[in-house]
Amino acid sequence: MNDFLTLMKPELALTGIIFLLLFIKIGKGMGNERLLLLIQVLLLLNFLTGFFFNKPGSLFDGMYLTSGLIVLQKNILNLAVYLISLLFANWFKKSQHMPEFFILMLAALLGMFFLISSGNLLMFFLSLELATIPVAAMANFDLDKKRSSEGAMKMILSSAFSSGIMLFGISLIYGATGTISFTEIPLQLHGSTLEVLAFIFFFSAFAFKLSIVPFHLWTADVYEGSPMAATSFLSVVSKGTVAFIFLSVLYKVFLPLQMLWYNLLVIVSIATMVIGNLFALRQQNIKRFLAFSSIAQVGFILVGISGSSIQGTSSVVFFILVYVFSNLAAFAVADAIASKTDAEEIDDYRGMYKTNPFLSWVLALALFSLAGIPPTAGFFGKLFLLTAGASKGSYLFIIIAALNMIISLYYYLRVIRAVFMEKNENPIEKITIEPSTKLALVFCSAGIVLIGLLSWIYDYIESLA
Repeated sequence: MNDFLTLMKPELALTGIIFLLLFIKIGKGMGNERLLLLIQVLLLLNFLTGFFFNKPGSLFDGMYLTSGLIVLQKNILNLAVYLISLLFANWFKKSQHMPEFFILMLAALLGMFFLISSGNLLMFFLSLELATIPVAAMANFDLDKKRSSEGAMKMILSSAFSSGIMLFGISLIYGATGTISFTEIPLQLHGSTLEVLAFIFFFSAFAFKLSIVPFHLWTADVYEGSPMAATSFLSVVSKGTVAFIFLSVLYKVFLPLQMLWYNLLVIVSIATMVIGNLFALRQQNIKRFLAFSSIAQVGFILVGISGSSIQGTSSVVFFILVYVFSNLAAFAVADAIASKTDAEEIDDYRGMYKTNPFLSWVLALALFSLAGIPPTAGFFGKLFLLTAGASKGSYLFIIIAALNMIISLYYYLRVIRAVFMEKNENPIEKITIEPSTKLALVFCSAGIVLIGLLSWIYDYIESLA
């Protein structure tokens, strides 16, 4: 029982918060402002307790696994959810169904925790479904907007399609190896045609979840239609989770097929970076712009994964940590502007610095980090990813990735130029933001600057890897 309570502490804590919210909803209820404060406190405590009383181990005959690195990955996701509760406080307070949104979000996060800790294919698939279905409901939370329903429909259809592909791949893997255990599958893999086919199906389903080209077409529409809080969760928490488990599955379960998946990663990584950048160049809507930006970022994550080494693991986890601060800050600024002025076009941001210097600087820092400009943490994150990818000696691959970084500079700087340098006779009015949102933006900005400069953070991640 002690092992159960200690090893499954993150999942049990989330389950407790979900039940508490259910009881509050079923009972007399609570005003949005008081309830949001309670949720923020609970999420903060959940994040802080994630650093204590942890130990590696397994439960249920290896179905559930945990380690120092897995605990860190869960804490990064906990941090992201806590920041979402702060950054989008204004939207939460106005929402008629705030408890339901948090119940859905935490249920999805619970599924993601089980996904990261999966020790066999059954646990993996069930966790994936628990992590996916609530997010589709979150995408449809702007009930009065048609595009929200359209985005949710596209997401549920693409998720169902990818889940079917994955389930078929899992059945082929079981048929080829005779086991569903992550520790036993690599012992039975010999590179047969059936095993290669099973892996391609499995890989394709991951490509849907990560928005890897050519399985990315749902992303921009879902991002544009969803509420900004749901979009942020999709962009940061969901993608971070899939990147973590993708890393683990490739490095451990499919290690005997390393040459196959390395070549696949090189091809889809280049395609994802190029297509993501080219489409981002054309965008005028800020949410679609950030959607294609996030697709391009996934291409860089794949570069790090291709390294298949301790450095590859460390660089991906470090980059996801940086990505949490950078992307959430960008989405929060866009939400603050859209909620007050309904401005979602990049041209609307022209001259914003004169009326909203604080939001302008936060947005600039976030975009500099996403572009990989020093001394922001994004520069170090991309440097570590490229270094990990270069360990295989495919220097042409790394040169292409570096050139894509240069291309991305153009569209990130285009937004910054509009904010700081372009004139506008009717700039965005002075925007008053919630104190909790302002605090979280300051925290994100500090993270963007400091994480890259504090070398011990990367060293700590590497020690766990």
